[in-house]
Amino acid sequence: MELEGKRIIVTGSARGMGEATLRAYVNAGAHVIGMDVNDETGASIAHDANKVGPGEASYLHVDIADISSVESAFSEAVRELGGLDALAHPAAIQRASDASNVTTEDWDLMFAVNVRGTMITNQIAHKYMKVSGGGSIINFGSISGQRSEPGAAAYSAAKGAVHSWTRTAAGTWGIDKIRVNAILPAMATPMYLEAMARSDEAGKEAAYWMNRRTIAMGGEYGDPDKDLGPVMVFFASDASRFITGQLVPVDGGQTSVR
Repeated sequence: MELEGKRIIVTGSARGMGEATLRAYVNAGAHVIGMDVNDETGASIAHDANKVGPGEASYLHVDIADISSVESAFSEAVRELGGLDALAHPAAIQRASDASNVTTEDWDLMFAVNVRGTMITNQIAHKYMKVSGGGSIINFGSISGQRSEPGAAAYSAAKGAVHSWTRTAAGTWGIDKIRVNAILPAMATPMYLEAMARSDEAGKEAAYWMNRRTIAMGGEYGDPDKDLGPVMVFFASDASRFITGQLVPVDGGQTSVR
């Protein structure tokens, strides 16, 4: 599961699960380039990871919904890395919406970032990994894409699309020795903690019954560094070389994928 010599891009690296993933990869010896739109924080996180090592990290700006931005950032990253072995793609946005009144603007934004961004980053990563002789793409799905989500209609639909895309990309690119999987996490990220801080008591109660109550491992969300990081290392490593097209919950038993 060690990643010494692996060349990896991590999107959404400026916070939360992307930040934890970048740290895990550097700790496992990889050469990592983090990407985000939050440049100051992203650069700082890469700098701090370098202090610990034994791998190394640097940072580039990217807007995953903009194909020219992704093409430019990935091209620069591959030049610096000398190739590409893995893409971890946690970058995403989330908005509350109701099926009865979700706006076309919110719907289009959710699909532009979460679905188009996944397609673009995956396609460009595939191009470079094919030259390298294979690799691993790790997308991020969600339990929201597996169940009814009355409070997040557009987000749920977008994550369902990510799940379908992941299976199709895996089936298409296996011939190039490129595996594509999706992690379905339940982690205590800054985005989640901020949402809880904004919620009133009724909102917190509803969130408990819909989410935390169903987590078998203690009814609490996981820690991104302790609970997600090692899984991300596994899927970027050669240990996962015969796993592809899978939706993998890392959620303490919150959901079951069949």
